[in-house]
This record gives sequence, C-alpha cells and structure tokens, in this order.
Amino acid sequence: MIRNAILRRPAANFADGLTTGLLGKPEFAKAAQQYQSYCDALARCGVTLTILEADPAHPDSTFVEDTAVLTEKQAILTRPGAKSRQGEVSNMRGPLREFFSLFAEIEAPGTVDGGDICEAEKHFFIGLSQRTNENGGRQLAEILAGGGYTSSFVDIREMKSLLHLKSGIAYIGRNRLVVTEEMASRKEFAEYDLIRVKAEESYAANCIRVNDHVLIPSGSPMLKSDLEHLGYSVIPLEMSEFQKMDGGLSCLSLRF
Repeated sequence: MIRNAILRRPAANFADGLTTGLLGKPEFAKAAQQYQSYCDALARCGVTLTILEADPAHPDSTFVEDTAVLTEKQAILTRPGAKSRQGEVSNMRGPLREFFSLFAEIEAPGTVDGGDICEAEKHFFIGLSQRTNENGGRQLAEILAGGGYTSSFVDIREMKSLLHLKSGIAYIGRNRLVVTEEMASRKEFAEYDLIRVKAEESYAANCIRVNDHVLIPSGSPMLKSDLEHLGYSVIPLEMSEFQKMDGGLSCLSLRF
C-alpha cells in the first residue's frame, strides 16, 4: 500500500535541465498543467502528497525519484551520475526525515540514479547505466541486503534507447513486469510474467502502479487495453512536456 509521495514542482527554468533534446523544448505552462494532473491522479489513488517548492538552482529537480531509493524502513540517499544533479540530494534529506529515521548514502566514487532502481516486492533490480556505475550499484546492493532485500544487476550501458532502467521496465505487482520489446528477452526477467509494450508505445513502459490503479502516459492504447484486460484500473496522463526532458511518470515522485 502506497500512502505517501514526495514531489517537487517544476521550476520556471525546467527547460534548462538535461535532455537528449530530440523532441523539442518543453512549454512550461503546459508542463505545469500536466504536473497538476499527475498530482491529482496520485491523490485520487489515495496517496497523501508532500509537494516541495520549485528549485531553480537545479532545473532537473522535479525528477525527485533520482535522489533516493526507499524501502519500508529506510531512505537511501543516492549520488546522481550527472554532477549538475548531485546538489538535489541534500535538499531531499529534510523532507525524508519527516517519514524515515534510518538513512544510508551512496558515497563517491559510486553513482546511483533512482530511475535505475526497480523494486519488485522484496527484490530490487539495479540498472547499470550511464548514470549508475558498478561501484554505486554494489554499495546499494550491500545496503539493501542489510535490510533483508535481494537484488540483481541489469546492465543497460549498451542500450542507447534507455536513459534509466525504468525507462524500459515497471513492476506492477502480481509477479508482472511491463517491459519494452528489447527488454523482454533479458534473462534477468525470466521468472516474471511480462507485459510487452509495442515499439511505438515504448515510452509507456515507464508506468507506475499506485494502489488500485496503474498510471500510464496518454497515447498508449495498446498497453491500456492489455492492462485493463488483466483487470487493472488504468489512469492515462499526458506527459509530453516531461518526455521532452527524458522524464517519465515514475521520475516525478518518491512513493512509499
């Protein structure tokens, strides 16, 4: 059961953040509307929101997921792989202290982006990417093991289509993973029931289950149909302006 979520409003200079730049510059007013719809959807799912003020010193800071990995009892502060984002982590410590008393941190030279970490019940998939390195992954695995969790590595460093692991997979309960076609053949996921996302809807692989609902990006009718056929209640959300900044649904909140 997800009871809480921490979010940070996008800053007016949101478009100055990191991006591959392939989809054009986001419109801030439109991004703000989409962000509000996202917040409303989480509230509809029964989640209590802590919404932090925008941080213009860090244009990417609305993507709070990258700053921490959360377990039932512990907050693990990350060390983002992009140096321009590392200052976002200290700004998250205070809000997390309202909910967690046990903390751990990833230390240099390790790097971890929360977007590379996919929690599947008591197991964590740790993506090794251009943002999360092996040293950081090992540190995280040791911390998780201390809390009674298992983990495994998924190396996506050669997969140019994925910025983060969760750009290509999402765990939605019932031993089910939503995966892009190119991730479906990975041996790491052999024990899971896979819901394959067609290539033309690949962005929708970054979806999130929030209690009785699954939030997916709008414009993904095939995935929506597949999920509804399996009995999920689906909430589509317009995410175009965040997609322009290489962000997705999971990136915009820390949920616990």
